Amino acid sequence: GGGFTAFIPLILMFVIFYFLLIRPQQKKSKDHREMIGSLKKGDRIITSGGIHGIITGADENTLTLEIAEKVRVKLNRGNVAGLVKAAAAPPTPKEENKKSA
Repeated sequence: GGGFTAFIPLILMFVIFYFLLIRPQQKKSKDHREMIGSLKKGDRIITSGGIHGIITGADENTLTLEIAEKVRVKLNRGNVAGLVKAAAAPPTPKEENKKSA
């Protein structure tokens, strides 16, 4: 019986390691795959290189991304870091004048 009890701390460390590191990473990876699969024309994204743009075309493996007016690039779906959430519109000059008055 003494041999098995020596392995209990090792097994316990592995279980803790699994729940703190491995499992959350698997969930994050699954969520990222689902997000990449659901990308469509018009979505605002950010690439893994930090480039922001709007999807103007998509096929099975690549996306066409408009990064400036009339500037489009193709990129692999795997290089999408995430969707950019729609931010509140910046205040118009009229709204800014009301605040300062």
